[in-house]
Amino acid sequence: MFDRLKLIKENYLKLQEKLSSGISDIKELTKLMKESKGLEETVETFDIYESVSKELDDLNEMIDIEDDPTLLEEAKNELNKLEVKKDELIEKLRILLLPKDPNDDKNVIIEIKGAAGGDEANIFAGDLFRMYSKLAEAKGWKISVTNISHGSSGGFTGIEFVVSGENVYSFLKYESGVHRVQRVPLTESQGRIHTSTAVVLALPEQDEIEYDVKWEDIRFDTYNSSGAGGQSVNTTYSAVRLTHIPTGVVVTSQEERSQHDNKDRAYKLLVSRIYDQIMQEQLEKEGQNRKALVGRGERSEKIRTYNYPQNRVTDHRIGLTLNRLDVIMEGRIDLIIEPLINEFQKEALKGEQS
Repeated sequence: MFDRLKLIKENYLKLQEKLSSGISDIKELTKLMKESKGLEETVETFDIYESVSKELDDLNEMIDIEDDPTLLEEAKNELNKLEVKKDELIEKLRILLLPKDPNDDKNVIIEIKGAAGGDEANIFAGDLFRMYSKLAEAKGWKISVTNISHGSSGGFTGIEFVVSGENVYSFLKYESGVHRVQRVPLTESQGRIHTSTAVVLALPEQDEIEYDVKWEDIRFDTYNSSGAGGQSVNTTYSAVRLTHIPTGVVVTSQEERSQHDNKDRAYKLLVSRIYDQIMQEQLEKEGQNRKALVGRGERSEKIRTYNYPQNRVTDHRIGLTLNRLDVIMEGRIDLIIEPLINEFQKEALKGEQS
């Protein structure tokens, strides 16, 4: 492990030299900056580890020669603290050395659809969108809605949006799957608790993939943008539908002001969906499955339950239950996602060590 860390540090220092040499090529500069930033935390943690190790060596030498009982006691107490810190740093370095998901630093495309439960499912889809919007606001991320299909009683039968920011996908990729809500709907006259579901799909936004997505393979259609209830909100054909004929992937975009902007946004969505489809086919051919922590949005994948009467949220993948539903629906889903990430890292470490 430490040989790898030394090589990473050498590589990082070489990158710093190149960056300070005055590179004029913007593309090359961006690439080097991204590579450097990807190594920065590992190198900084390794530097702290080496500093703590040096302090421990110095303390051990002092303890060997020290006669003063008071100083000796203080040195031993400090030694114990530093040994705990060293163990924590080793654990952190192990995690930092785990193989990185190449999509982690990308933006994320999220699609939420009301599923089982009719109007209540659509309303819940709206509640989930609000939850993610609050999270994005707190983290300084940007949300750009690309497509909306409004529910007749509120919420959405479907909404698609892009969340942009630093390492967004690394955080939100765990949201794919079926989200279940248990509560008394506004339309329920008997006060009975209903169970409804909404499906969330989170995909990394892809700018380029090895598969060549050619415009001659895409059917391009336009139509009027529509609002709640399906009524037209635009007299021009600004909404765009792209159909990739070889794969059958279809995407739409209607939330931008012009047809040109919708076309650009739809193409990005199309490339990202084709990428995801190719990856899934590849995994199936290799006989692999995605980690249990990362759902695919299948109805059988109930990943989380939101119980309103008991103010409770349960994430079924790691058996985590929190009686803080009110806080979580205000965007504090880091209370769930951070334990998920920790569990994922533990599983990955077990795989590395076995």
